[in-house]
Order: sequence, then structure tokens, then C-alpha cells
Amino acid sequence: MKVLVVDDYATMRRIIRNQLNQLGYNDIDEAGTGEDALTKLREAHYNLVISDWNMEPMSGYDLLRKVRSDQKLKDTTFIMITAEAKAENAIAAKEAGADNYLLKPFNARVLGDKIGTALARKPH
Repeated sequence: MKVLVVDDYATMRRIIRNQLNQLGYNDIDEAGTGEDALTKLREAHYNLVISDWNMEPMSGYDLLRKVRSDQKLKDTTFIMITAEAKAENAIAAKEAGADNYLLKPFNARVLGDKIGTALARKPH
């Protein structure tokens, strides 16, 4: 499974990559901006995007909306990550098409559970 980790903070990308490795995911790319992520998504097929919400200039929320509005990308499994425990953010992410939502901090087990739930919701 090919995974794209999107976060403007390199340390957070490394933490998520390490947790994904613990879970057995090894085909992982990274993007430091929403724009870079969109370029990568249009150049290669990814099964899963794990994106931070709070990034500039394109937020993870804006990235999600662009992915969902693109015919070639719209079915990509997308998990939104944020440090803000705001119910309205979770609702907005769900309404925009996020397959799951994850609050920082989290561990590999929680990440694995969120990935499993998100993938189970997808048609096979």
C-alpha cells in the first residue's frame, strides 16, 4: 500500500513514517506542503493520504477538498490529523470527505486503528 504523509513539520512526518513502519507500511512518500502533496498525488497513485490540517498556504482541509473534487483522486482514502480538539473541525473534515480524523498526539496502535476503520469503509 502506497502512503503519502503530508505535514509542514518534518519531525511530525518522521514520527508518522516511523509509526507506519511499525504497522508494516513501508511504501511511504512525504510532502511538506499541500501543493507538493497535490503534485505527488497527480503524478503517482497513492492508496492513503495522511495529512495535517494546519499548514500554510494550503491547509490539509483545502487539500482534502481538492482531492475530493478531482475525478482521478476522489476515491483516495484520506485521514486528517490535527492538534485542535474542536468538534466543528471534525464535522467539517467529515463533510468534506475525510475517511477518518485523528487528534495529536497519537501512537502507532491508534493510527493503525484509524487506518483500518478508514479502509474498511471503502468499497472493494
